[in-house]
Amino acid sequence: VQLQASGGGLVQAGGSLRLSCAVSGRTFSGYVMGWFRQAPGKGREFVTAISRGSSSTYFADSVKGRFTISRDDAKNAMYLQMNSLKPEDTAVYYCAASGDSSWSRRLQLPSRYDYWGQGTQVTVSS
Repeated sequence: VQLQASGGGLVQAGGSLRLSCAVSGRTFSGYVMGWFRQAPGKGREFVTAISRGSSSTYFADSVKGRFTISRDDAKNAMYLQMNSLKPEDTAVYYCAASGDSSWSRRLQLPSRYDYWGQGTQVTVSS
């Protein structure tokens, strides 16, 4: 499975960005999908995850109400709509795929994900 994240860039605080993650190699619909981010000098942080079939989502408290996750199984793609961006959202954003058979808060752990994209830089200026 290969994942390709795109859509990052430089935006002013309060602005919006939409990240995309293109997936190839296996049946996309069979994976739980997630977004993580990593700021300089910090560990990889959970942002959000979406279940198979898009029935359930998790969001980190820091992005609730501002970020939206979605997936299009027909296009083998996942999206992260980020609104009301803050300087503290600055990080490299990674998309990831999990073959975990259950939907639980364990999916907020990077170790639950089997495949990772290369990351896309998001920089929010104040």
